[in-house]
Amino acid sequence: MIEGESKEETFAVVKNHEDQYSIWAADRPLPAGWQEVGKSGSKHECLEYIEHTWLDMRPLSLRRQMEASSS
Repeated sequence: MIEGESKEETFAVVKNHEDQYSIWAADRPLPAGWQEVGKSGSKHECLEYIEHTWLDMRPLSLRRQMEASSS
């Protein structure tokens, strides 16, 4: 690395059992209950991915409950 050059941190997109998304520093162990979804990059790239992927913000358990009650 050239002196004075800043290295941009790499992040991973993660989600939990409720299909809620977040980003996590790629060089850190994942917290319990979260798994990587296969996208990593800059903070901006990861947040953009989430914006285009996580279209329904309701937790998975709520979506299932609402689907069951409408059936």
